[in-house]
Amino acid sequence: MKKALFFVLLCAVWTIPAKAQKFGYVDTEFVLGKMPEYQKALSEIDKFADKWSKDIQDKYVEIDKLQKAYQAEEILLTEDMKRDRQRVLSDKEREAREYNNKVFGYQGLLFEKKKELMKVPMDMVNRAVEKVALQKKLDFIFDKASDFVMLYTNPRHDYSDYVMEELGLDIKPTATTSNPTNKTTTNPK
Repeated sequence: MKKALFFVLLCAVWTIPAKAQKFGYVDTEFVLGKMPEYQKALSEIDKFADKWSKDIQDKYVEIDKLQKAYQAEEILLTEDMKRDRQRVLSDKEREAREYNNKVFGYQGLLFEKKKELMKVPMDMVNRAVEKVALQKKLDFIFDKASDFVMLYTNPRHDYSDYVMEELGLDIKPTATTSNPTNKTTTNPK
């Protein structure tokens, strides 16, 4: 009896028509490239990176000066003085390496600053994608710019223009930049 009931339930599940899922994709790299907020964040990140690079470079210039001074005076120094100068040099080199790692290392200051500055444009894009997904009744939206490999994309499913429209960005490609994902003029459904 249980087997028969299970079989009937299994047949009923198979006969229920499957709901077709709608999907689309967005090229967030292209969309972000058109956003003034993103461009401003990139320039801020570049300013911080340049400042920190200069600080590190200054530290190494100072180390180089100390190294040259040590080499010039090495003949005149006692063994204790030589050890002290070498210790100072190695401490300065260690400090410079640690600062470099602190700034440019894994989850360093630059990474944190980038995360902080990119939050606003990324949140804007995410809200726009959500809104477009709800308006177009999409079940899935993929990001063409992500590590997720898309070997072929039908431009019919590209919703980048809708996201840009939602963000109030110009969707007409300029002569220097065009959206390679949107070469046809067919509109998504």
